[in-house]
Amino acid sequence: MRVLGMMSGTSLDAIDVALVEFRRDQDDPALAHARILHHGEHPWPVRLRRDLLAVLPPANSDVGTWCRLHAQVGEAFADAAHAALEGGGAELICTHGQTLYHWVQDSRAAGTLQIGDASRIALATGVPVLYDVRSADVARGGHGAPLVPILDQLVLGDRPTAVVNIGGIANVSLVGAGEVIAGDIGPGNALIDAAVLNGTGGEQACDLDGALARAGSIDQELLAALLADPFYAAPMPRSTGREQFDAAYVDRLAAARGLALPGLPDLAATLTELTATTIARAVLDLAPERVVLTGGGIHNPALRERLEDLLAGPVIMDAESAGLPADAKEAVLMALIGWLSAEQVPAVLPRADGTAITGASGPAVLGSLTRPGAPAAQHPGRPLRRLHFPAIPTPGDP
Repeated sequence: MRVLGMMSGTSLDAIDVALVEFRRDQDDPALAHARILHHGEHPWPVRLRRDLLAVLPPANSDVGTWCRLHAQVGEAFADAAHAALEGGGAELICTHGQTLYHWVQDSRAAGTLQIGDASRIALATGVPVLYDVRSADVARGGHGAPLVPILDQLVLGDRPTAVVNIGGIANVSLVGAGEVIAGDIGPGNALIDAAVLNGTGGEQACDLDGALARAGSIDQELLAALLADPFYAAPMPRSTGREQFDAAYVDRLAAARGLALPGLPDLAATLTELTATTIARAVLDLAPERVVLTGGGIHNPALRERLEDLLAGPVIMDAESAGLPADAKEAVLMALIGWLSAEQVPAVLPRADGTAITGASGPAVLGSLTRPGAPAAQHPGRPLRRLHFPAIPTPGDP
């Protein structure tokens, strides 16, 4: 089965796509073979990306704006899917959509909202679309995140391995060491990107090549205040997002502690150290034999080098050595979720007690399905001319 996976994360850098062919082994049905036929990224329309960033926390917006963005994000995903399938068809598309809000209350995920009209994708491609892949887990009491451990366990679970994805939010999976442990670590690129975007007046969206961090010095007092956030002491599984680590997070924290914010280079250096330190602490607590790094953050050399310093001990490797493209790994995950859901297999790993590693009461088959509609002339069913209900007796009738 060929499945197109589509993913856009909290960094909003692009729509990642991966067309993957899956088949079960004929001799061992518990073994599957996968072949990545195509992967790449589709840039967001500049204005749409700006409009999406403008409604993310701590911003306020109205339902009319969210309705418009839901349609426009659907069109953007439809364009990306159509372009990705020009070289070969798919039997299913699985789209993550774009997260607008992940509602965490009392350290539990209470709801999650990803937008992007799946019907527009189905119409543009003529392919059924699986969407809303987190809600089934959240409805069962889970965090709906991270979903990547199923892929990490199946591909890298031959020995104790910590798989780290550094997107807007960083997450980790420990696989191959008994019961899988997974959860969000904290801000990956989100705070760094927000500081650079604000500090450059919108001219620069990220710390290119880590140049700003390299030019700055760490503000140790601010770093200590950032590391004191209670989130980092919460047990796994845990989830977070821009709702907590939003563009105004550092300003609020500094104001509450009576701290003056440093200039942009020093702030970039401090936030890069925050990301590296929180990732390293989370990983070393898991005591893996090896660490696999993925996500856009691995292309920041200042962050990558600091991580390698802090993670001295376990072997550090890239996902490509396991056949997974580091920049499209989450799109491959979406394709896997689509295939598993088509086979009615839960895409959330279980614990020994029957609960799910996300904290849900049990593993769930993920996603909702929409099918492409055909023009009326192509429908095989007979049309209706009239619908009749029997009369409802009025009170007092014999």
